[in-house]
Amino acid sequence: MTENEIATIIVDVMYKIHVELGPGLFESVYETIAEYELKNTHGLYLRRQVPIPVIWKNVKQELGFRADLIVEEKVLVELKSVELLAPVHYKQVITYLKLTGLKLGLLINFEQQLIKNGIKRIVNKLN
Repeated sequence: MTENEIATIIVDVMYKIHVELGPGLFESVYETIAEYELKNTHGLYLRRQVPIPVIWKNVKQELGFRADLIVEEKVLVELKSVELLAPVHYKQVITYLKLTGLKLGLLINFEQQLIKNGIKRIVNKLN
C-alpha cells in the first residue's frame, strides 16, 4: 500500500470517529479509538506513542519526542484537540518526519466542528 492509500483510510477513520464523538475530548481518547479502528477494522499495522530519537555522531539522543501513531511504517499521524493549530504543531510533524525518514504526515485536530478543516497533510519528499 502506498502512503496515499494509507492516508485515505486514516482520514476516513478519523472522519467516522469525529462524526460519532464530535469535538471536545482529550487527544488520548481519539488516539485509542483510532488505534482500535485502524488495527481491527482495517487490519493495518501501527505503533502508538513511538519514541523518536535523534542520532548525532552515531549516538542516540533521547529528547522525549513521541509520535502519536505510525501506520504501516509509512504514515505518521499526530493528533490534536486544540482550538487552533499553532505553527509549532506543523513544526512538530516536520521534525518527526525528518527524524524518522517518513515521507507523509497527517496533523489532525479534532477540535474543529468539521473534521475536514482539521486535517493537514504534511510531506517530506513524497514522490
